[in-house]
Amino acid sequence: MPAGIKKKKSQLLAKAALVLDALQKRYPEPQTHLVAHNAWELLVATILSAQCTDARVNMVTPALFALWPSPRDLAAAPLEKVEECIRSTGFYRNKAKNIIAAAQRITTVYAGEVPSTMHDLITLAGVARKTANVVLWGAFGRNEGIAVDTHVGRIAFRLGLASGHDPAVTEKEMMALFPKTAWGVVNHSMVWFGRQVCDARKPLCQECEFLQICERNGL
Repeated sequence: MPAGIKKKKSQLLAKAALVLDALQKRYPEPQTHLVAHNAWELLVATILSAQCTDARVNMVTPALFALWPSPRDLAAAPLEKVEECIRSTGFYRNKAKNIIAAAQRITTVYAGEVPSTMHDLITLAGVARKTANVVLWGAFGRNEGIAVDTHVGRIAFRLGLASGHDPAVTEKEMMALFPKTAWGVVNHSMVWFGRQVCDARKPLCQECEFLQICERNGL
């Protein structure tokens, strides 16, 4: 590895260590904003959260799970009724098809249990790496990647920890900088930080721990 590239990697690792330390001090026990009591509820809530606020999802899921509490229940649910139940989350037709299809696969292939590996989770309708990472960490305590949502991607780019806005590329870049044991913590901490401090339009830079090390990319 050329000396220049090696030096830059070393600098990025040092910055990532500072970021992780500050985030852990600010958020000692970061939790997801989605309310869920088991892996199934977290999976469905995460699918519904696409292009929707977590607050809205949390308003919808109690009624949804009251009607269809398990994968087996939702697998047999009428599409139209599911659509109506989740209508306010947006893109409800596609989301309804996905959560019913996911429920059917979980019921028939995984004996009614949400799978606990990346390989199996991404075979479910509506589940890509971001959703799978949220479920793996939140429900099983497993780190197989870093869930890169709009908050995580924005903060990583602004700090100079990511080179652009492609979630797949950002995930790989961040996985190379943060220890695997902290991947889930990085995701949840950055989501909280993005909502409370590093806003998309009006970041509170003067209140930010990273003011001196932030490259302010995109600002």
